[in-house]
Amino acid sequence: MKPVIQAKNITTTLGGNLIHDRVNFTVYEHEIYAFLGGSGSGKSTLLREMILLQQPQSGSLNVLGYDLQTLSSSDAQELRRRWGVLFQSGALFSSLSVGENIAMLYREYTDLSTALIDELVSLKIDLVGLPSHARHLYPAQLSGGMIKRAALARALALDPKLLFLDEPTSGLDPLSSRQFDTLIRQLRDLLGLTVVMVTHDLDTIHHIVDRFSLLGEKKVIAEGTLDEVLRIDHPIVDYFFQKGSHGIKS
Repeated sequence: MKPVIQAKNITTTLGGNLIHDRVNFTVYEHEIYAFLGGSGSGKSTLLREMILLQQPQSGSLNVLGYDLQTLSSSDAQELRRRWGVLFQSGALFSSLSVGENIAMLYREYTDLSTALIDELVSLKIDLVGLPSHARHLYPAQLSGGMIKRAALARALALDPKLLFLDEPTSGLDPLSSRQFDTLIRQLRDLLGLTVVMVTHDLDTIHHIVDRFSLLGEKKVIAEGTLDEVLRIDHPIVDYFFQKGSHGIKS
């Protein structure tokens, strides 16, 4: 299996507080990989470090063959074209319609004609299961599930091979959450994506995630498939998967 992301001994401090203490993990090509952990465990911080919004104090972080600690500005720009990001709230521009939100990336990063951009926007909207008229709606007119899909369409605009998702099912009802999970798995298979997500949703871990890291005590407590993690004897594993309200048993 080909590594897409490799983290070695990542150490992060914020405001004098140690968040990560020599964290290690590997994400392989075409897998759906998740970070799970309690509040304050550093899941979202790791995501921000992987997408160049923050830097760790030490350690190495390699994404798509680039060492993020030694990136030139041109390499950073190239990397941003090769991944897509779905933020927890969607982060759509409220003053732009869904279509304009998606088209913005084409206008920023390409020299495509207006007609071709219009066609590509329609394709992306269809790809994520939104009705065609959604392109004319504004974020305030969308349901929570539609916001997630619209933001996903924007994240996929430049045909990335790496997709980052921050709490993708947060705020969705159970049925919408499972439908969104299914969409992510279908897109991974259809587009050959590697998907990296931060989640607290154990149903997502159970149904679509190939491997994951469980964070706790400022480290990766466990990494692997669900079956592999459940075989590890650790109080945090017990808390999440055996004694918690979701009750996934080994």
